[in-house]
Amino acid sequence: MRFIDAATVDRHMSWKKAVEIMRNGHLGKRPVLDDLLLQSGQGELLGRAVHLPEVGIGMKVASMYPPNRNSVPPKPTEDALYILIREEDWRVDAVLSGPAVTRWKTAADSALASSILSRPDSHSLLCIGAGPIAEALVEAHLSERPSIQEIMLWNRTPEKAEALRIRLEEKDIGAQVISDLNEAVGNAHIITSATPSPEPVVKGAFVRPGTHVDLVGGFSLAHREGDDELVRKASIYVDNLASTVGHVGDIQSPIASGVMSQDDIRADLFALVAEPDWRRDDDEITMYKNGGGAHLDLLIARQVVLEID
Repeated sequence: MRFIDAATVDRHMSWKKAVEIMRNGHLGKRPVLDDLLLQSGQGELLGRAVHLPEVGIGMKVASMYPPNRNSVPPKPTEDALYILIREEDWRVDAVLSGPAVTRWKTAADSALASSILSRPDSHSLLCIGAGPIAEALVEAHLSERPSIQEIMLWNRTPEKAEALRIRLEEKDIGAQVISDLNEAVGNAHIITSATPSPEPVVKGAFVRPGTHVDLVGGFSLAHREGDDELVRKASIYVDNLASTVGHVGDIQSPIASGVMSQDDIRADLFALVAEPDWRRDDDEITMYKNGGGAHLDLLIARQVVLEID
């Protein structure tokens, strides 16, 4: 058994490679999945297990403790590792940096969906949130939509959005911090949101025709990033029906209130990749819920180990 750190994971990945890994992985068999969520006080422990036939077996273990953001100095609110298990004998092959694997798989998941659902001539990107995943989402969306010329950043704490702008500038990616979120929602061709917000931050009333909305941050029923009006106006897609529909607020909340039904979900990523001609017309609003899943981590982790071997 070996431990593969974040720097090693990063050396073996690029956004083009990560998106292609996701694309190829969704042309194969569907995964067998099971999740465990343990909540105690303000802490959460999430375990996501998967068997992806002909690829391998794995489990993501993530611990989340939001009060860490208020410590001095601030501590990470989430930590994680990914356990890769060989399919042939069910022995642990490697343990990888969970945050690094999560960063690559999460943003590549969204970028792959955007390459199918967003308009090819999209030139304005709005990123809501300012953490490491938000940074990765900007990079990944740019990789799949090089037509993007304008990048807008918004965060509840403007100083964090400015810190993200500086990090992107260091990578020769120009962006601007904006203060009026609703105005930016109305000006964007692609909206990507990576926040743990319990209340919707993307208001459907301001989303213009032809926009692609990518909701990433809400990982439980307690989170929601898009409101009911967005759900009513948009064609709904998810990354995996089995791991997303019953587990995230952006889908389950509007189902519970009768705003939508599960039948309103047009397709998940397996169907999108198999037949990528899904956008109806240039005015269609598409909403994609990136709910994650251990099979996505498995695809990235397995490729890293294959390249090291």
